[in-house]
Amino acid sequence: MSTAAELDAADPLASYRDRFVGAASDLVYFDGNSLGRPLVSTAGRLGEFVREDWGGRLIRGWDERWMDAPTRLGDELARTVLGAATGQTVVADATTVWLYKLMRAAVDAMGRRDSSRTEIVLDTDNFPTDRYVAEGIARERGLQLRWIEVDSRAGVTPDQLGEAVSERTALVVLSHVAYRSAWLADAAGLTRIAHDAGALVLWDLCHSAGSVPVELDAWDVDLAVGCTYKYLNGGPGSPAFGYVSARLQDELTQPIQGWMGHAEPFAMGPGYRPASGIRRFLSGTPPILGMLPMKDMLGLVEAAGIDAIRAKSVALTSYAVELTDRLLPEVAVISPRDPALRGGHVTFHHERMREVTARLWQRDVIPDYRDPGGLRIGLSPLSTSFAEVEAGLAAVAEELRR
Repeated sequence: MSTAAELDAADPLASYRDRFVGAASDLVYFDGNSLGRPLVSTAGRLGEFVREDWGGRLIRGWDERWMDAPTRLGDELARTVLGAATGQTVVADATTVWLYKLMRAAVDAMGRRDSSRTEIVLDTDNFPTDRYVAEGIARERGLQLRWIEVDSRAGVTPDQLGEAVSERTALVVLSHVAYRSAWLADAAGLTRIAHDAGALVLWDLCHSAGSVPVELDAWDVDLAVGCTYKYLNGGPGSPAFGYVSARLQDELTQPIQGWMGHAEPFAMGPGYRPASGIRRFLSGTPPILGMLPMKDMLGLVEAAGIDAIRAKSVALTSYAVELTDRLLPEVAVISPRDPALRGGHVTFHHERMREVTARLWQRDVIPDYRDPGGLRIGLSPLSTSFAEVEAGLAAVAEELRR
């Protein structure tokens, strides 16, 4: 087994670490899959915006560049990390709002196509927001939820989805990377199964965008949603994104009709007329400030290359598993051991992990905790070193044995 120093010396992406605030400190950050570190350049970009764009241009900024910011940044995001053509992605709102808008639009469109399609298929270990939104929409629209019971150490398999979908399925809602186990779903294969049943599919990309290669167009995905504050380092509460395949945009009616999605937003007319294309899925005023940190991060991702980022991610999580086997034999690894089936984080199980996590935070080692007994470490490839992984897991071993 190579040492952390050897792995860091051989890491082709090691130099990117210096671009993140605090990465050179002794703090061990194991929560990049919940909130990424800020880039050093973000402080300058925000300050320049306040002085020049906001302070200098004031309301003129809307006419000059801000109105198109959601679609312009959406196209950049699509090109850099989503494997999608232009005109299908827009940045706005929060993940929960996007889930509601796109789930609701999808089931309504399917109901118009075929009134017998009354089921939403999703798994019991999907992220809570996804499940909660689906429950609310089912109540609103008189639909049924069909649950796939999954192993919380894994995720939805093709066989499970094949058994769950039917001629009654309107929509399938799945996560590309499971938030608890890091199970990496076969997005292309599962999408084909949903389509073969005549259903639409919505992918949650929150734990994969910026860490795992995504090919939305090649996979023939219908809809996708993701946040930008994890591996895309957009900052706390940064806006989410929504993807709607071009072939569906004219058919879907989004349910939160706001002025920004109107064909003529400044006409202030008496009725709503949706804009053409992806812009119709906007609702309210875009969060311009919240979009700024992503610009530099997308440039960094493009420079490094998503395939190289994925290779570093696999190396980091594999090293974490190897260290855990050696240093923490009493701990169970509940993420897939095969890196081809694992996203960018690893979860370990022990009954005392809640108290261990609290003590680790006191000593500047920052993982997060997930019931039951799960200590989750999210290793953001561009800002995490192998030495950081080694130091953090040594601290876990010390605290577990105190």
